[in-house]
Amino acid sequence: MSEKQSKFYLTTPIYYVNARPHIGHAYTTIAADVIARRHRLLGDDTFFLTGTDEHGQKVERSAEAAGLSPQHFTDQVSASFRSLWDRMGITYNDYIRTTSDRHKKGVQKLFQFLCGRDAIYLDSYTGQYCVTDETFVDVPVGAPCPECGRITETVTEENYFFRLSSYQRQLIDLIESGELAIQPEVRKNEVLSFLRGNIAEAPQTELSAKGTPYVAGALKDLSVSRTSVKWGIPVPGNEKHVIYVWVDALINYMSAIGYGSDEPAEQKKFEHYWPADLHLVGKEIIRFHCVYWPALLLAAGLPLPKAITAHGWLLFEESKMSKSRGNIVRTETILDAFGTLKPKPQDLPGAVLNDTFWKQQQDLFAADVLRYFLLREIPFGQDGSFSFDALLQRYNSDLANGYGNLVSRTLNMIQKYFDGVIPDPEKFGVSRYEPKKMPDVVEFESQFNLANFSKALEAAWALIGATDKFISDRTPWKLAASSESRGQLAFVLYRAADLIRVATYMLYPVLPDTAARVWDQLGLGDIRESREDHLITERLEPGRPLGPLGPIFPRAPKELIQLMTDMEQKNNSTKPEPSKFVDEKTTHTSPAPEDSTHPGAAPRTSSLPSENPAAQVGGSAATTPELPKPPASHTEAPASGPFAASAAADTSQIAIEDFVKIDLRVARVLVAERIPKADKLLRLEVDLGSEKRQILSGIAEWYTPEELIGRRIIIIANLAPRKMRGLESHGMLLAASHGENGKPILATFADSDEIALGSRLK
Repeated sequence: MSEKQSKFYLTTPIYYVNARPHIGHAYTTIAADVIARRHRLLGDDTFFLTGTDEHGQKVERSAEAAGLSPQHFTDQVSASFRSLWDRMGITYNDYIRTTSDRHKKGVQKLFQFLCGRDAIYLDSYTGQYCVTDETFVDVPVGAPCPECGRITETVTEENYFFRLSSYQRQLIDLIESGELAIQPEVRKNEVLSFLRGNIAEAPQTELSAKGTPYVAGALKDLSVSRTSVKWGIPVPGNEKHVIYVWVDALINYMSAIGYGSDEPAEQKKFEHYWPADLHLVGKEIIRFHCVYWPALLLAAGLPLPKAITAHGWLLFEESKMSKSRGNIVRTETILDAFGTLKPKPQDLPGAVLNDTFWKQQQDLFAADVLRYFLLREIPFGQDGSFSFDALLQRYNSDLANGYGNLVSRTLNMIQKYFDGVIPDPEKFGVSRYEPKKMPDVVEFESQFNLANFSKALEAAWALIGATDKFISDRTPWKLAASSESRGQLAFVLYRAADLIRVATYMLYPVLPDTAARVWDQLGLGDIRESREDHLITERLEPGRPLGPLGPIFPRAPKELIQLMTDMEQKNNSTKPEPSKFVDEKTTHTSPAPEDSTHPGAAPRTSSLPSENPAAQVGGSAATTPELPKPPASHTEAPASGPFAASAAADTSQIAIEDFVKIDLRVARVLVAERIPKADKLLRLEVDLGSEKRQILSGIAEWYTPEELIGRRIIIIANLAPRKMRGLESHGMLLAASHGENGKPILATFADSDEIALGSRLK
């Protein structure tokens, strides 16, 4: 068991209302719900927050296009998120909206407080402005906008800036020491790399508390207001400025629990729950949560969140979800399709089984299926694929044939051979076994506490498999044929039922609806009220009557795949019909908002382009957060690059003096991951022995990140760094291909080769 806590405060990111919810949003929210349910089961005072982010230029434009006011528009879309979470049985304690008065008070209070501490100052800058995109861009005077190609104008604008640069060393020390815990390790390293700056090119560096070098001044001040955007929270006392939407959004984690309120009860609530024990975020917004957010809190003298965990992207059949591809997967599709599998009980009054009630039961059943698949199939923190085929296969193998079949046959045998009462082996002179915590249970707890949900569920299914084998090896149906084997029969069925109890308790956070039904069939009542340690064996009370039995997970037919495919094709190939959204006051009908094009649909990403994060602002050291930019026209694909061998390669000769200029080195791939909105690019972190580098390579079409990690490759180490998608690439991979469009085959060394990392090829 994890150590008991007086409170556990957990948050999801708040979802941006420019896009309707889909399975990417559900992934984050499900993970948070699973964690919250487990902490409640352990007796912790748990507070689970989710909500929507509703300000910014994108919302302003979307509302105008829909013919609605921004507030009316956000009321509708926010309601669609909340409605889906309720349909799935998500157990959030509060749902925050950034357009609410309580949030506005919290944002303005913190902004004013930071101004009073001189952590925020007013300045002006001059830069090139794209009127079409309504954004400052880092280009020379008179140059075209890199996004739309139109000629930019020179504009001078007043702005507020946060002294982010003052917290560089402090943030590095906090993260390196683990006081600000960032998971997984690759995200922690990514944040530290950003904070340390470009050490390789710095004339001099300083050392952190742990002795690691960093470039002082690499972290610039942050622009925290806009005058070109109207839909947002005004700067108190200077209302021509609107508070930058990211600063606005991050403060939700405090405003939702009472920060900014004048009510004593709300102030006490904030004191009780803050700091957050865990922020769950998508990996593409890790910098906002691990750099800007803790720096704001440090400036305000407030405690930092204890941990920040970033998950990967959810891909649909190896491709990012996007409206242009027509491969957005809606959670509703899975709920509607798998809900049809839930068998309708015949022994309940018709009034109980009205259409509304039964639809709720179907939704909760189907939500369990989706919860299990996402957390079992995808290692949390890594990118993962979603497909209808994989969903059906995992459902039938693990849920229908595995857990569901084990429960049904065990309890049906108890019903048949012991009149539906948990047998007591000791009544037949057969001893029960010694109470203990099994190795699979220990492994489950260990992995779950590390948010390794896939491995935790693997351990749970090892227990389920072992229980199933225990029954098969002892053939209770044969023991039942002899009165002399009555004691052994009681022992086998008691132990199997007891292990089902343990497994069900383990699975409750992931399969809450199913686990509650199995718990009831075991005759144990309401699982949510169980406070004893049910992970210890021999805790099932003999003589307890079973509850009403029924099927758990009926087997799913293959036709379900086609049903879901047809539903999504119809949804993605037609213009969205007007959708009805309900808020607390009114019901509205309007065009549905467009889907996000981000693979994980992580919150806040869809509005960033219009806010131009990361453009260097002329005349000032201040910057806004970096935004990936489109790649150069010569996308880096090894098969067509200057150092890629090919059957049609240029045979012109070069002198030895030219060849020796090329520094070819052996490197090992430490990290490989996809880049948002870049189908061809992978971001690699490689180890050269004496240093680590980031390289962007256009091989995503041919290699998955997983198959690259650990490989020893050859890179061109002295290639000048260049920016691609807002990220620096320092080096190029060596590869060969056959033909112009052939797959690039990386030049590699086997682990058995006696060659050290960083060795030069001659």
